[in-house]
Amino acid sequence: MIQDILPSRLYNHYDPGRRPSEGSYILSFRGSSVLMRSGSGKASLLRMSDFAGSLEKAVYLLTLDSEDFFLLPDGHSSLAAAPDPRIKDPKFLQPDDDMMPEDEILPEDCAYVKVRDLRKMDLLPKPLVFAVNTARQIAAWYADNRFCGTCGSRTVHSRTERALCCPECGRTIYPRIQPAVIVGVTHNDELLLTRYSDRPLAYDALVAGFTEIGETFEQTVEREVMEETGLRVRNIRYYKSQPWAIADDILAGYYCDVDGDTTVHIDKSELKQAVWTKREDIAGQPDDYSLTNEMMITFKKGLEPR
Repeated sequence: MIQDILPSRLYNHYDPGRRPSEGSYILSFRGSSVLMRSGSGKASLLRMSDFAGSLEKAVYLLTLDSEDFFLLPDGHSSLAAAPDPRIKDPKFLQPDDDMMPEDEILPEDCAYVKVRDLRKMDLLPKPLVFAVNTARQIAAWYADNRFCGTCGSRTVHSRTERALCCPECGRTIYPRIQPAVIVGVTHNDELLLTRYSDRPLAYDALVAGFTEIGETFEQTVEREVMEETGLRVRNIRYYKSQPWAIADDILAGYYCDVDGDTTVHIDKSELKQAVWTKREDIAGQPDDYSLTNEMMITFKKGLEPR
């Protein structure tokens, strides 16, 4: 899966005092795309040494092994949730008044590449793909919480933890992760394979959905399977989890057995296909990044929990 990067190790601890060195990765995001060097027919992430300007105010994101990743101090991403100049409280970071406009510091031969495409384009090794996905999730959280949802004031960075604080009403905002389930619905030696109705993906998936307020994961499994396929299930058993930064998720994988009638009635707003498939006919997905693919291949090999 995407997080299986051993012997590499990703550290996402909060360290606001950390500063970039010449070899540090410098990331800039526009929506769901990351800035990469694209000259000479190759694509690579940018490092501090690629920039002519000073990046002392770059925002530290995470570390992969011994290499640090920072958010570019431009006018649209890392300035999100910039410190309020009125704030003198030492628990808040002080204002960054000397950040340069993006156009003054971007190297040549650069282009924004969708983070999702890094997986299918095979542009980077898996540890870097995982790091960029995680960095995008943190950067998007900063950008989405520039203002307090309670009183509307501009938020500021905490000095002590990865949190944004409202200087007016005192609200503290922490990163939120959306829990969701991936479900392998089984019937003897068959697995229910699906395809989404709204995504042009040329490979199979499994039933999936977000956990609602007040639900357990097991209740989410029961509800999502019923809503998407009209099937009742039993013998729900946990398999494995996965961070999935593409949708800000933490995914919990479960297998379960059909309880009674195996006739599928799909919700066409969610799925365009749901087919019972024998173990030997399961093809899987094009790469080994997803929990969905691992669960399909695990069932194909007869290794699923029972």
